[in-house]
Amino acid sequence: MPDEHSYGHADATFRAAGGEAGIRKLVNDFYEIMATRPQYQTIWNWHPGDGDVSRDKLAAFLCGWMGGPRRYSQKYGAINIPGAHSHLVVTEKERDQWLNCMTEALARQDYPASLKTYLAEQLAVPAGRILEASRKRHQRV
Repeated sequence: MPDEHSYGHADATFRAAGGEAGIRKLVNDFYEIMATRPQYQTIWNWHPGDGDVSRDKLAAFLCGWMGGPRRYSQKYGAINIPGAHSHLVVTEKERDQWLNCMTEALARQDYPASLKTYLAEQLAVPAGRILEASRKRHQRV
């Protein structure tokens, strides 16, 4: 099992998260929490239907982002996280909802505490990029 000092190197994070099966469990928990908690209704409403495509895209992205197979590019092509969310108006409220929901999902996982902390900190980076891109896009309007 990789330790906290190896997260972010090669496939250490991917392996520590339980590989693709572990990441899919995280994503399923994330979407289940989002769908059932009123405080996440705003971001849940962004997902069409039951969110199956969104679940698959997030799991595919996280596999590669954590150093595992590049499932997203294999299935969906190149990824630009801010661009993929350009149709949404994302404020601090929505960014924080997403991060809080993910923190709840991480808490459900049988991951070492160090991995949960690492992932929560690292996921704040793309969430921040989405927020900044949304601010720039909507300031021009």
